[in-house]
Amino acid sequence: MARAKLKKSPSDSNAHRKTIPPLATTEDVPGVSPLLPTRRLGSVGSELGHRPHNEDFSMDSSLSQVQVEFYVNENTFKERLKLFFIKNQRSSLRIRLFNFSLKLLTCLLYIVRVLLDDPQRIGCWECEKHNYTNFNQSSTEINWAPILWVDRNKPLWAIQVSVAIISFLETMLLIYLSYKGNIWEQIFRVSFILEMINTVPFIITIFWPRLRNLFIPVFLNCWLAKYALENMINDLHRAIQRTQSAMFNQVLILICTLLCLVFTGTCGIQHLERAGENLSLFKSFYFCIVTFSTVGYGDVTPKIWPSQLLVVIMICVALVVLPLQFEELVYLWMERQKSGGNYSRHRAQTEKHVVLCVSSLKIDLLMDFLNEFYAHPRLQDYYVVILCPTEMDIQVRRVLQIPLWSQRVIYLQGSALKDQDLMRAKMDNGEACFILSSRNEVDRTAADHQTILRAWAVKDFAPNCPLYVQILKPENKFHVKFADHVVCEEECKYAMLALNCVCPATSTLITLLVHTSRGQEGQESPEQWQRMYGRCSGNEVYHIRMGDSKFFMEYDGKSFTYASFHAHKKYGVCLIGVRREDNKSILLNPGPRHIMSASDTCFYINITKEENSAFIFKQEEKQKKKGFSGKGIYDGPSRLPVHSIIASMGTVAMDLQNTECRPANNSKLTLPAENGSGKRRPSIGPVLEVADSSSLLPCDMLSDQSEDEMTQSDDEGLTVMEYVKGYPPNSPYIGSSPTLCHLLPVKAPFCCLRLDKGCKHNSYEDAKAYGFKNKLIIVSAETAGNGLYNFIVPLRAYYRSRKELNPIVLLLDNKPDHHFLEAICCFPMVYYMEGSIDNLDSLLQCGIIYADNLVVVDKESTMSAEEDYMADAKTIVNVQTMFRLFPSLSIITELTHPSNMRFMQFRAKDSYSLALSRLEKKERENGSNLAFMFRLPFAAGRVFSISMLDTLLYQSFVKDYMITITRLLLGLDTTPGSGYLCAMKITEDDLWIRSYGRLFQKLCSSSAEIPIGIYRTESHMFSTTDPHDIRTQSQISINVEDCEDTKEVKDHWNTKTSHHRNSCPSDQTEHPLLRRKSMQWARRLSRKGANKQPAKTAVWINQQRLSLYRRSERQELSELVKNRMKHLGLPTTGYDEMNDHQNTLSYVLINPPPDTRLELNDIVYLIRPDPLAHVENETHSRKGNSGKRDPCTPETRDETQL
Repeated sequence: MARAKLKKSPSDSNAHRKTIPPLATTEDVPGVSPLLPTRRLGSVGSELGHRPHNEDFSMDSSLSQVQVEFYVNENTFKERLKLFFIKNQRSSLRIRLFNFSLKLLTCLLYIVRVLLDDPQRIGCWECEKHNYTNFNQSSTEINWAPILWVDRNKPLWAIQVSVAIISFLETMLLIYLSYKGNIWEQIFRVSFILEMINTVPFIITIFWPRLRNLFIPVFLNCWLAKYALENMINDLHRAIQRTQSAMFNQVLILICTLLCLVFTGTCGIQHLERAGENLSLFKSFYFCIVTFSTVGYGDVTPKIWPSQLLVVIMICVALVVLPLQFEELVYLWMERQKSGGNYSRHRAQTEKHVVLCVSSLKIDLLMDFLNEFYAHPRLQDYYVVILCPTEMDIQVRRVLQIPLWSQRVIYLQGSALKDQDLMRAKMDNGEACFILSSRNEVDRTAADHQTILRAWAVKDFAPNCPLYVQILKPENKFHVKFADHVVCEEECKYAMLALNCVCPATSTLITLLVHTSRGQEGQESPEQWQRMYGRCSGNEVYHIRMGDSKFFMEYDGKSFTYASFHAHKKYGVCLIGVRREDNKSILLNPGPRHIMSASDTCFYINITKEENSAFIFKQEEKQKKKGFSGKGIYDGPSRLPVHSIIASMGTVAMDLQNTECRPANNSKLTLPAENGSGKRRPSIGPVLEVADSSSLLPCDMLSDQSEDEMTQSDDEGLTVMEYVKGYPPNSPYIGSSPTLCHLLPVKAPFCCLRLDKGCKHNSYEDAKAYGFKNKLIIVSAETAGNGLYNFIVPLRAYYRSRKELNPIVLLLDNKPDHHFLEAICCFPMVYYMEGSIDNLDSLLQCGIIYADNLVVVDKESTMSAEEDYMADAKTIVNVQTMFRLFPSLSIITELTHPSNMRFMQFRAKDSYSLALSRLEKKERENGSNLAFMFRLPFAAGRVFSISMLDTLLYQSFVKDYMITITRLLLGLDTTPGSGYLCAMKITEDDLWIRSYGRLFQKLCSSSAEIPIGIYRTESHMFSTTDPHDIRTQSQISINVEDCEDTKEVKDHWNTKTSHHRNSCPSDQTEHPLLRRKSMQWARRLSRKGANKQPAKTAVWINQQRLSLYRRSERQELSELVKNRMKHLGLPTTGYDEMNDHQNTLSYVLINPPPDTRLELNDIVYLIRPDPLAHVENETHSRKGNSGKRDPCTPETRDETQL
């Protein structure tokens, strides 16, 4: 209720009120601008809905204002007392603390009275005292005088009476304030009864002095102290607005209960035994401890039946009270095990920790995070706090019980949207917060919305905590733009899959770069390729300031290309990028015009960082004694030089070659003789210290290309001239990086984008009718999401040659919407078609027989599998079917779970695949983070899982530049002056270069390109028999060549096999003829050697039967495909069922040593400089040479024709 008062009114600090002067203008009201229109404030009575009486306003006109007080509570004496003693948290806390101290004081006074008690002076006050110390055990009578009377001196009595009066008054006041109509409920409360027992007798002794020595069980106040402590803790939590864990409260209550039981038993037995053996207080305490602990020595026992009865009562109470307390404690402990408890504030202030927020925690996600996070030496002392709303999984619980993780990983069940849970995780003290999306959700947009809310909640609670956010859909990325690091899954996924089509195994290259590895995988394998592949997989991206680097310090003032080449030649490190001190942009291969400065930050690829390297310089004389002749110092089976052999941990010893820089004016780089002969290898031009404009012309791709392409043939000129360069006019989502692309001058109508249906503009209904010059790229996806836009952009980037653009066909399960069609209608040769990969007709209509690459994107609808790892089942089976139907097709598949890649291109009885499976298990047991790297589909770049890129977000905690470099490599971001990733193929004409180091020099000196790795393909025999059968098969194949019928084909076969052992010829149309001939040779051989080698003949016959079975199966598949093509009206000439790549294996070598031998069909990964970086500065040079062909344009390809 509100009550109006005059200016002088009683003040109450605890009554919340608000004062408003009524009938005042805006000038009188503080905080209201006098410029506003004058408005009178309403009266108090009118605001409350009550009409004020006239006499309330009959005041003296001299009073300028009336002060009105609004009371939140009733302004009565009882309400004010209730507010002070009960409702107000802080004052109530003080009252309860005072009450708790008072009860402890009474217990302490009781102990003092016992210690000062004289058994020889027992009796009432001012009465004759008697001695009752002699106890007769044979007597059954009990002397009750020592039990009823005690010796209490006057000062002690006065203190106890004062305390009793205070306690009595406080109790009665609280009874009065908490009275709610039922007085008996208040009277029969246990706490009230105990208060009356311990206070009323003392008050009576004031008026009846003879009772001052009467025994009063003051020790029972310990139970009231326990009750006051419980209330005090509750008030404390309310006052400070913080909650301790229920576990702490329950443990405290249990401890207090035990103390009260022991204290009550000790005091009770000691007092009752005054009529018996007269035990001391310590012996009574000893007896209680022995009894309650169920030890029961029996040396101290109660002698009279009252004390014995008390022991029985106390044991019964303990048997009732303690199990209830323990049950509550165990329940809370189990709940705490589920929720995870708290991360202590003291540990958060003294130790470093990061927080991992996820929707649901799976064992694969956890192990990927922990293995990658703790792979860095400086993160070994960090704690990982996992905040997850779901209960801990059984597998996760089992892993977190391992001592390696149990001491460093803390699981908290809670939500990031609750401040209490964020406080439990001590988010404000965290070094970083990783927020991961749940990619197993069917509705990925809903998963992103949850991630966005978590990011907002964390940013609101702890604005200074660095955020590392993972987003699934690119259209949701701008909502978390405030985060320090953001990784968009679909952006990276589609860009990586697109580059896989033009740069093979880009997904494997990026995955190996963003994983932490020691380079020790596969070193115990007998296979040469596994040792090289495993060693080179240890290369990662590192950074160092140039002025502090021994790798690059000597190249201050030199060009970037010069520094990159000589650092690789001398130290075996690959310099790929640089960042100026005054510029935050990272430039990949800025080109020879970039002059290195001591303040630059260098980004390089190496086995380990420079800080973990020790430099061992060798003298030139020692090298001459060893016969140094240009080959690698290390001549072991893996052909790796010493300067690339890196220890698994700790310091790295690097053996440095004596590389003297040749003078810049030499036109040729003279190299030592090879194998001691006088013949010299072809020389390569030196890499200049400073770029010479006359030797390196600018690459203006905006103008010169159009002129060059006008000279093409007539059949290509019309289509090529239709393309222009520009930025896509329509972006499907906010936040996409603008990329200069090949575009159509006029947007294509939506009807023309449909591949399988004609329209009024054209009548083409299949891929064959379009007559594409280049092979198709087919993408199979469920829906046309915005991420698919990032698949098209890298394949239509301006630095791709126009005549090398591959047509893109989107095979979609669902029809795309108009927004997506509006975004892609400006790109040339981009079509879509409704269909699925499990429908053979759809595959044939979209032109799969004219395609080089088929990209199969994981479908969201398969995420709802009952078993998590079954989410890829449909995709794997469909891809296996296409692998059997179209063996020559390169199928790039995305899987949800990396462990399922072992089922890609599955061969049940392939002994080599079984050996790789055993190798994977062995590497996993050795603690490798890349145990799956030796699986052939992954090594060849045929399979990819987006979960492999989770480590990109984890690595950014230590390497904040990794996301930027990855996006530049994938073409998602385009920074002016920064290069791009591309590839070149080593042909027979290029084998004169011989080694990777010479290739590095040739590329740097001619086109300023930086090679970073090799994609190598080797021929391999996959056998389904044991090793003995393999040897037998090889012997038979040798004998076959001696037959006379082979003469007509032998020369051709020798020419095919005279290539390098790793050659993989692209044209294998002659294989069916060879197989038919081999059947004839095998029959004649079996007739000739039947009597000589019956065992070998039996093995050979079995193998031939197996080959006939396989051939008949392929014939059936071929007939099936051709019949469907005829039914659809498609020509069958392009289908060749026998042309496959099943007898090859491919792998990636990142930053191989300089002396690595180049082999035929090697594909070299290059970082090519930005063609538009210096167009404006070199316009006059370009115009002066307009009549000449620009050597840097992709059409001429001078930089790749070695």
